Amino acid sequence: MYRTLENPDIERIADVLGVEAKLEADHWCMILDVPEHQRYVRLEIYPEISIGRDSGALVSAYTHSAHLQLHFVTGYVISTLLGEVTFVAEREGFMSGLTVEREAACSLYANVDNDVLSGDFTRLGPEVMLSGIALCLTDDFSDFLDEEEEPPVGDQQ
Repeated sequence: MYRTLENPDIERIADVLGVEAKLEADHWCMILDVPEHQRYVRLEIYPEISIGRDSGALVSAYTHSAHLQLHFVTGYVISTLLGEVTFVAEREGFMSGLTVEREAACSLYANVDNDVLSGDFTRLGPEVMLSGIALCLTDDFSDFLDEEEEPPVGDQQ
């Protein structure tokens, strides 16, 4: 998992999504538009913004029918194979993830118990299984959030 949202990270994210990143005042903007499937996502990445009494990273995804936000982003995982980026926010044993796909689709998984991510997916109901599978890429890397050493470099595929 990458833990920053600095310029090289923004470039890496834009490259995986196949779009250009544009700096707009205090945030980065990426437009994913797939008209043949009537899909559109405006992705906004705020590397550091005031959120209540604290500050942190925030990611917003605007679509034709939804507005999704992930506050206090702690990292992200990219998959070049799937053409997607999953932004992660982890707090007190729970994880939330916002996945944005190159094909202008996005999904939000909120407050997933970390035990679900490290458990046996075959024992879960299908309603719970999807979030576990979607966020399991991040499970192996969450230990690095509290350590000083850098996570392994490279895309997760």
